[in-house]
Amino acid sequence: MRISRTNRFKTRTVPSLVIAFLLVMAIGCGEATKSDRDETAHTAQKVAPVQYKMTTEIPASITIPDKVETRVGTLNFQDGFPTEETAQKIYDQLDFQRAVESVMMTTPGASLTKFRNGIRQYGPDNEAAIIWEERMDSKVQLLTPNTTVVYVFLWLNLKDGPMVVEAPPKVLGLIDDFWFHYVTDFGMAGPDKGKGGKYVILPPGYKGETPKGYHVAQSQTYGNWLLIRGFLENGDPKPAAKNIKDNFKLYPLGETASASKVKYHDISMKYLNTIHASDETYFAEINNIVQEEPVESQSPEILGLLTSIGIEKGKPFKPDARMKKIFKEAAAVGSAASRVVLYRNRDAEAKVYPNSGWEHPWIGGSYTFTRNGARLLDARTRFHMYATGITPAMVTPKVGSGTQYIAGMRDSKGRPLDGNKTYKVHLPPNVPANQFWAFTLYDVQTRSMLQTDQRFPEITSAEGAVKPNKDGSYDVYFGPKPPKGKESNWLQTIPGKGWHMLFRLYGPEQAWFDKTWRPSEVELVE
Repeated sequence: MRISRTNRFKTRTVPSLVIAFLLVMAIGCGEATKSDRDETAHTAQKVAPVQYKMTTEIPASITIPDKVETRVGTLNFQDGFPTEETAQKIYDQLDFQRAVESVMMTTPGASLTKFRNGIRQYGPDNEAAIIWEERMDSKVQLLTPNTTVVYVFLWLNLKDGPMVVEAPPKVLGLIDDFWFHYVTDFGMAGPDKGKGGKYVILPPGYKGETPKGYHVAQSQTYGNWLLIRGFLENGDPKPAAKNIKDNFKLYPLGETASASKVKYHDISMKYLNTIHASDETYFAEINNIVQEEPVESQSPEILGLLTSIGIEKGKPFKPDARMKKIFKEAAAVGSAASRVVLYRNRDAEAKVYPNSGWEHPWIGGSYTFTRNGARLLDARTRFHMYATGITPAMVTPKVGSGTQYIAGMRDSKGRPLDGNKTYKVHLPPNVPANQFWAFTLYDVQTRSMLQTDQRFPEITSAEGAVKPNKDGSYDVYFGPKPPKGKESNWLQTIPGKGWHMLFRLYGPEQAWFDKTWRPSEVELVE
């Protein structure tokens, strides 16, 4: 049978039209919007579920809705399976919150990274010792120091093996590891009891014999921060500086004191920054520690947190454009959170007195920041945002010895202290300090000494310049200009600059601890 040309055309054309139609439909389906696909999935889910032999009731608490409204936006699921867009939102949030938490969890280490950098400007590890022979002044950026001692800092490096420290007499010395964990005290708070002595500091993983005739301390890191404080004699820093320079020695185990290469650099009235970054460069500072130190020196949880954002032992730290953007924001939020914990702390334990602007700079009663097996995270963040030096001595006060601190953060009305205004603190008679008391002013931004026209932004009874009232009490003033006739009892502030203070008692007596004596609130002088 022959098929006419017309029929042949019809035979070929009909299937072609069908195929074309199907292709158009397929393309149309492929071009459906995401909302269309979501709607289709959502419609499918509304169909009553088929009951199977093993079907049971499923509690709503173990499922997730198809659409969830959250602070990070709308999250969409297809019967529990996250959409691609939702997955990206969650990963952005996870990376951000882990980066913020990393800032707050690793501030102690970052602080010492910058401190080491400052010391290394003057020479190698185990050799360069920076000292303020004329007392520490406000040109240095350093967390809440005071001007009533002679400070010495040195970076102790154990890479080549154990090091011997010969401690001078009559000093307060301290060694903390690179993560700011306590290693040992030496001097008056150490086992030599201020008489001087020999200490050997062992590096991580040391397998040799424990040497005899030394006070032995084990560090978990190769890098260590060493601090010495010497005390003024009748207001004169020179004897303390001489004592340290003559008697402090540092040399490898097996050598003698003659092998000590310590060289002192007097940086009185010289600029130095020891404070960690608050921007995205913070993460590079932390990466340096992770790469240098044994993984055993830090907890797996914190190292895991860092690994999740690309900071991992033995691997290059190379954040992409997305992570750089996240790090920039996370550093800002982490810094902001640390400042909130410091300046507007919500822990009732921070208050020295009820409804008071006076606060305890460190809280929790533990130099490891633990209680009942739990880490006091905000207490640790607050301390390392504000101060340096971890030692058991800071939480074991003794009547008549050591030092007690309280911080004046706000005035009597709860307002931040304003550099434009004048304030007064009244100290009742018989200040309970068997040595002396002192006020020191600090910049809210840097937590370092306030940089004014006064070289030492501190008033202390040790110098004898401050004048008492007739009844033995004191009035101390703070403001941009001194009240008439009160120049000796005045500390300068800067208009437009926020500030706060530390009140220190050296040799605190019982009246301080039982609170039968207390300073006034910080009162605004109208």
